[in-house]
Amino acid sequence: MDGGVGEEGKQQPHLVLAHKLFLLSHPDVDDLAKVDLRADVLAAVKSDDMASLYESLGDGGVLETDASLLAEMRGRIEEEIRKLDEKITDAEENLGESEVREAHLAKSLYFIRVGEKEKALEQLKVTEGKTVAVGQKMDLVFHTLQIGFFYMDFDLISKSIDKAKKLFEEGGDWERKNRLKVYEGLYCMATRNFKKAASLFLDSISTFTTYELFPYDTFIFYTVLTSVISLDRVSLKAKVVDAPEILAVIGKVPHLSEFLNSLYNCQYKSFFAAFSGLTEQIKLDRYLQPHFRYYMREVRTVVYSQFLESYKSVTMEAMASAFGVTVDFIDLELSRFIAAGKLHCKIDKVAGVLETNRPDARNAFYQATIKQGDFLLNRIQKLSRVIDL
Repeated sequence: MDGGVGEEGKQQPHLVLAHKLFLLSHPDVDDLAKVDLRADVLAAVKSDDMASLYESLGDGGVLETDASLLAEMRGRIEEEIRKLDEKITDAEENLGESEVREAHLAKSLYFIRVGEKEKALEQLKVTEGKTVAVGQKMDLVFHTLQIGFFYMDFDLISKSIDKAKKLFEEGGDWERKNRLKVYEGLYCMATRNFKKAASLFLDSISTFTTYELFPYDTFIFYTVLTSVISLDRVSLKAKVVDAPEILAVIGKVPHLSEFLNSLYNCQYKSFFAAFSGLTEQIKLDRYLQPHFRYYMREVRTVVYSQFLESYKSVTMEAMASAFGVTVDFIDLELSRFIAAGKLHCKIDKVAGVLETNRPDARNAFYQATIKQGDFLLNRIQKLSRVIDL
């Protein structure tokens, strides 16, 4: 995990490894694929001498532990740390402040590489103490964020993002600010704040350089998925459907173009077909998988609401036909969404008709104002009684 800016198309090796570890634990990945994944994981662990990870994977039954290999790894780590400490001592005794900082940074990066999380974080703090330039401090925060995403440590990620924002108040260049937007967007998506994630991703489309996190086509995949459930039709058209940056790449991701365009063009049969094709990709994504069921519900809410928006009443048969499903399926689906307050309509089971009862926005605002006014008056009365005493 060398940190810094990733080369175009080159993802951080440790984040690639994290994804493979996720797939190894996934029940939907077949055993044959897991054999290859296990070999890839072992090769990555051996090449970077990730002794602690190797030991924990052995304890968890993911890999078979070879005691002699583990001892070799630990021996190489001890030797390398000894050399790095000698370089730090030499720099402190014979060289300038920048050389001392570089020596400490090298030790930080080595701890990151071998997967020693706590030691890496501790050494990054030491390196930060030797750092003056805001840009270099920001790079250290990016290293910390990458550690956070490897371990899915959301507390560490959140604190690092807050720290980065405070650093930007002191200065900082636009390139690093734009990179931080993608890091924060990924954090928001991984913590189910899809609306904010969509906003941050859309802001970064034309300035994307964060290849260390994921390739550009994966970034577009995340942008489209988060935007579909966050934006209204007009914004979706302007910012996503017609965006040249998205149009240039969207065809590389299977089913994504059909998913987006069929939704906007109200081609609901095509939309469901494309959506079912995307579900596998969502399920096998380490950031999206925990929110799979939630995302499925939200997308269906968007598409059913869009269909019903055009009607005051519509037959269940017509809706089922539009979506290419059975009447029973639509009946069951809509019943759940209506009960959860996600759709504003009611089902006339006898007539087989759906009647929409969209809330009046002005009336809803009036009722909310009255409610807030009552609450405020009650608070004032309680306060006046306290003052009188």
